[in-house]
Amino acid sequence: MATNNTRQSLTRKTLRSSILDGVCHSAMLGLTQSYVVPFALALRANTAQVGLLSSIPSLTMALSQLAAPHLTRKAGSRKRLILPVVLMHALMWIPVLLIPYLFPGDKVWWLIGIMTLSAVFGSLAIPAWGSMMADLVPENTRGRYFSQRSRICDFVMLVVSLVAGGILQWTTGSPFLGFSVIFACAVIARLISWYFLSRMHEPLLKESTNNSNLLNVIKGMRSSNLGKFITYISLINFATSLSGPFFAVYMLRDLGFDYLTYVAINATSTIATVAFLAQWGKRADRAGNIKVMRITSFLIPLVPLLWLVSKQVYYLIPIQVISGFAWSGFTLASGNFLYDASPRENRTQSIAIFNAVNGVAICLGALAGGFLAPNLPHLLGNNLLSLFLVSGALRGCVVVLLLHKISEVRHVPKVSSLELLFGKPFSIWVGLKNRVKSILLPFMRLEVVPAASLEPVTVSWTYQFTEASRSPPFFDDS
Repeated sequence: MATNNTRQSLTRKTLRSSILDGVCHSAMLGLTQSYVVPFALALRANTAQVGLLSSIPSLTMALSQLAAPHLTRKAGSRKRLILPVVLMHALMWIPVLLIPYLFPGDKVWWLIGIMTLSAVFGSLAIPAWGSMMADLVPENTRGRYFSQRSRICDFVMLVVSLVAGGILQWTTGSPFLGFSVIFACAVIARLISWYFLSRMHEPLLKESTNNSNLLNVIKGMRSSNLGKFITYISLINFATSLSGPFFAVYMLRDLGFDYLTYVAINATSTIATVAFLAQWGKRADRAGNIKVMRITSFLIPLVPLLWLVSKQVYYLIPIQVISGFAWSGFTLASGNFLYDASPRENRTQSIAIFNAVNGVAICLGALAGGFLAPNLPHLLGNNLLSLFLVSGALRGCVVVLLLHKISEVRHVPKVSSLELLFGKPFSIWVGLKNRVKSILLPFMRLEVVPAASLEPVTVSWTYQFTEASRSPPFFDDS
């Protein structure tokens, strides 16, 4: 009993350290994630270079993760791999902030090269970290824990991002000074994150020590439920990456927004994410991750299409609320489903394959977007709007064709989409309606005989109560 209590206490302390690690990592992201493209634009990057800045690091990130299971086995534990690569990831922001001052020639290419190397260090830890967290967090509480963790981290990222935007706005006359300040703070934040990672307890590694052939593992996944899930997510990410890197270009270059407006629009999505994550976590634990993915997947294609309607800030901010609502549920549910569907004995390798395939998809999407953006015809006076249209249409095709092929792996009660969205009041209404239906049903079958020369016609009044007429086919459980 004492041993169990000690283990539970150690796990609780580790999960608290994980939240603090996430807070500091999110601070680093808030200082960098939304500002790498603006930094490239300040270095006079063109549209093609912006596409490469998103695609090449994604490709190297994808390929490097395939080595993570082997490196984990060589290191002897997951933490022994995580800590050194996270330390290097933190230090890589130092040469980035020095690019405007010390690096010769076309500085954008230096930025692309350094960000590519940084992506390698940042990605090598992900499969091992995901495997460790899946062992630490019980399956039936993952939605709540990761939604709480993400909510805290997203709030920190939002606040830090707003501060970073204010610094850039304040140093408009000398923009590289502002970027140097926020990137230097990013180094400090990631180093503190590394400290909290070092305090985490690693459970006993229960994965297989067999060095399976990677191609055989991928072939085995191809027709499996996990393989279908990886295919679906990677194609969604490909379609999203067609336009994702270019929203910043559209706002800063084409619409002429200042940094504060740009940050405010991005922050709206983060605020919505923080607001909805807890609810999505509870619903995913109750009804399953696939149910949440089905609901949010049909909203995701609408997001880039809604950007075609208006350029006004007061319009774009509500669009970002919809985006935060959809992506918060989708990201949380898909991440937890990966943990649920991955075999425990080979989870690090499964996560590495998932991230590798998605990284390649993101790379190809960003490359395709960089090629298409200058070559598409203008829509409403801007060729980037044509790219947003293509991205939204492709997302919709992926959802319609592939989503229904993925099945839930946990045993969860059947919950309708409307009940999942609106909660118990709707379920009470449905229960009352079904009760009334069961009482009135015997009295609602009418036989009508219009004339003696015609056959009797039976008119069924029960059609309105069928499952098909009660809910849209998109949200059907089948």
